[in-house]
Amino acid sequence: MDYQPDKTCPLDGVRVLDLSRLIAGNMLTLQLADFGAEVIKLEPEAGDPLRHWREKGVSAYWKVYGRNKKSVRLDLKSNSGKATFRRLLATAQILVESFRPGVMEALGFGPDTVLAANPKIVMVRISGWGQTGPYRERPGFGALVEAASGFAAKNGFADKPPVLPNMALADMVAGLSGAFATMVTLREAEKPGGKGQVIDLSLLEPLHSILGPDAALYRLTGKVMPRSGNHASITAPRNIYRTADDGWVALAASTETMVQRLFAAIGRAELYDDPRFATNAARLAHVDEIDTLVQAFIGARTVAETVAYFAKQGVTVGPVYDSATISGDPHVQAREILVELPDADMGAVPMHNIVPRLSATPGVIRNPAPRLGEHEAEILGSVP
Repeated sequence: MDYQPDKTCPLDGVRVLDLSRLIAGNMLTLQLADFGAEVIKLEPEAGDPLRHWREKGVSAYWKVYGRNKKSVRLDLKSNSGKATFRRLLATAQILVESFRPGVMEALGFGPDTVLAANPKIVMVRISGWGQTGPYRERPGFGALVEAASGFAAKNGFADKPPVLPNMALADMVAGLSGAFATMVTLREAEKPGGKGQVIDLSLLEPLHSILGPDAALYRLTGKVMPRSGNHASITAPRNIYRTADDGWVALAASTETMVQRLFAAIGRAELYDDPRFATNAARLAHVDEIDTLVQAFIGARTVAETVAYFAKQGVTVGPVYDSATISGDPHVQAREILVELPDADMGAVPMHNIVPRLSATPGVIRNPAPRLGEHEAEILGSVP
């Protein structure tokens, strides 16, 4: 796939000043950049720490999260850096920062100052725990939030400890939530008589929100939903099964029709009349017995054979992919879910395509992640 620097996008003309570091802020501004916003990374002399997360001397993190952005070095502690930032503020519609609460105020750029300089600007403040509350000054590491949110407690198997995600889940969820909030707030600022405002974006609240009805279920039952591994707490069967070629497939039979099809597909149609399996509640109570039967059937077949067979039977089964296998899937290829972009270090760097897809005004990948300070002449030379 080639870069398309001249293609128009729906957020053309929106300037974003990005003071954030690491994942959450970069995820947020990536969404805006992919749809045309001019995202200017204002980086310290050493650059965003993402640049230093390297494998074999290359930062894949920066190549992905830095795409479609521009880079300017800026020392906000110096008088000259402060003066440059004030000039840039007047030209922007959005400001994103991820310092500890109070740092922007100490630098002389708290919300009152920022909004006085640009009354229509949207100021996004990212932190681990929020700008208020007794934990506001705690370190905002994603692992602590993933633990405190309730996510880790429900993740994993019942007889094992809680499990933290092996990726920056809290940061990524906050970034996506923050991009939505930014567009809502920008819409308000752009209305006649509209004003800018501050978005207090913690990592904690967006992640907690994806737990859905857990709090209501606890109020109803007086019980914390237990960790259930790959099983679902509300329907059965649902699990991951090993195949004859040491691969894995996922199966979910979440409706009565699907359960009937599954039992028929494994040659055990009579099981649907068995009191142990005739209702969802009964199947939840006897899920291990169902798993044994399904595993015996799937374990005699390869991934390809299993998926093809169950597809013909109308049963919802699919392969478990990893980063080595997903790119070979014909659906992934047909929809260009992964794209490969020219890269000086890797020849070509694979990464996710733009999400979501718009029919009339889609996003575009215009340029690769910038070198540190690459756009200083372009940006600073045009600022009054």
